Amino acid sequence: MKVLRSLKSAKLRHRDCRVVRRRGRVYVINKTNPRFKARQG
Repeated sequence: MKVLRSLKSAKLRHRDCRVVRRRGRVYVINKTNPRFKARQG
């Protein structure tokens, strides 16, 4: 999982990426291709 300053680029890498907020952190998750996972905060 990558830790990024901005998740905008991570969100646009794949069409299945979703932005989710959990415990004050923002995550990009992708069920079909888990290598696109990212975190902010």
